Amino acid sequence: MTAAPATLRRPLIAGNWKMNGLKADGLALARDIATRLEGMASRRFDMLVCPPFTLLDAVCAAVDGAPLLLGAQDCHADAKGAHTGDVAAPMLAELGCSHVIVGHSERRTNHGESDATVRAKAAAAQGAGMTAVICIGETEGQRDAGETAAVVRRQLAGSLPAGSSATNTVIAYEPVWAIGTGRTPTPEEAQAIHALIRAELSKPLGAAGSAATRILYGGSMNPKNAAVLLALPDVDGGLIGGASLKAADFLAIGECCR
Repeated sequence: MTAAPATLRRPLIAGNWKMNGLKADGLALARDIATRLEGMASRRFDMLVCPPFTLLDAVCAAVDGAPLLLGAQDCHADAKGAHTGDVAAPMLAELGCSHVIVGHSERRTNHGESDATVRAKAAAAQGAGMTAVICIGETEGQRDAGETAAVVRRQLAGSLPAGSSATNTVIAYEPVWAIGTGRTPTPEEAQAIHALIRAELSKPLGAAGSAATRILYGGSMNPKNAAVLLALPDVDGGLIGGASLKAADFLAIGECCR
C-alpha cells in the first residue's frame, strides 16, 4: 500500500513514563516539556505524555492551556465495578486524558493480557471518548523464528475493536526485543512492518481509514535515531520510553518530524 501524504497524518510523539516519577519530579518534567513546546515558533507534530496514574491530575493542572496532550498507561475494560486497584476509562477521561495506552508488551507479559483483553480495554477507552494507543509487536524469539509478520497480523486483528477509526485509534508497533535495549530494527525492517500494519488496517477501516491512521514506532527511539525512523513513509511518530523522561531529548525527537 502506498503511504498517504505526510500532511494527512500529523506525527504524534508520545511519552510513556512507565512507573517513574514522584510528584515534584513529574511536575517539573511536565512543565519543562510544556514550556519548551510553547517556545517553539512552529511545530509539525503533536506531543503526548502518559505519566503514572498518581500524577495524572497534577500534571493536567500544571500544563493547562499548553499544547501538550495527556494520556494514561492503561485502563480497565469495565466502566465501574469491583476491580480493586484498577482504573476505569471514564475516570481517566474525567481527569483530562485524551489517550490511553493499551496492550503494551509489559502488560501483555507481566499481567498476562491477551489480545481479547486488549481489545476490550481499547473499546472502553474509545467509548469514553478517548483515543486508544494499541501496542503490538513480536518478541526476540518470534523474530528469530521468522514469525514477525504473523504475530503482528494476529495481534492487530485480535486487539482492534469494532468501530475503530483513524480518529479514535493509534497503533504503536513495538518490537519487544528493542524496548529499552538500545537495539532497533533497520529502517527497511521498520518500514516493512509499518507498511504491513497499514495494509492490514485497510481490511477493517477501508483504504481511506487506513491511510489516515497514525502508526507509531516504539522501541529505543532516541534523538540519535529518530530522524531516520521518522522519515520512513509509514512511521507517523513514536512511543517513547526512557527518552521521554528528559525534556530536551523528548523535544529533540519531535523536532525530527518531517
